[in-house]
Amino acid sequence: MPKPKKPVYLRRHIMVKGDFVDLILQGKKTTTIRLGRVIPRYDEMIIHGGGRPVAKVKIKNITVKRVKELTDEDAKKDGFSSVKELIKNLEEVYETKISGDDIVTIIEFEVIQRFDKLVPEDPYLGLQPADVARLAMRYLRSELSKEELKVLEKVAKRNSIRAVTFELFGTLNKRWYVRKILRKCLRMLLSRGILRRPSATEGSSKKAEEHESESKNSREIEVTHGQ
Repeated sequence: MPKPKKPVYLRRHIMVKGDFVDLILQGKKTTTIRLGRVIPRYDEMIIHGGGRPVAKVKIKNITVKRVKELTDEDAKKDGFSSVKELIKNLEEVYETKISGDDIVTIIEFEVIQRFDKLVPEDPYLGLQPADVARLAMRYLRSELSKEELKVLEKVAKRNSIRAVTFELFGTLNKRWYVRKILRKCLRMLLSRGILRRPSATEGSSKKAEEHESESKNSREIEVTHGQ
């Protein structure tokens, strides 16, 4: 892969090696360093690793440096032990020799939704309709009809079943049709192991945590008012 000479624009997806998945979910890998000038088009993106989506992240910061300016701290945030190890990995990925004057982009992110902890009680497992659509178009495109892809493209863009239904059909009476496509895609993503089906126990645990948090907040408010 030649060194990128022009800026590279990232759309909705960031790909990483499967080895980094656990580090991302543990909050130990909080950046991805790319050769050249890389510009994410959106504040929120989906990270993929090991052949499946890992998490939804929010882009926090973009820093452009020369390779010779990188520090071991930069490398550790990207999941490497040192700058030397980081550069070796970049040379393997881009299949080119990297010099100290080459430009790299550090993309800092924060996980805002883990895809290994979905919500079983929710019709879309806690995913936004737009994210279901984006995952379907990435992993299931060859298995979907042109009509289904047309609907998914609209949902991915607008993230509103109501708005998409009215735009495509001029009425809200066919919302069921858009929902049907999204649920079909979600079932396919689960059946193929692209997403992991959450157990009822996981859902109950999450609900209990939320209830405990609400109770704690309520007690704090009562104490404050009592003072």
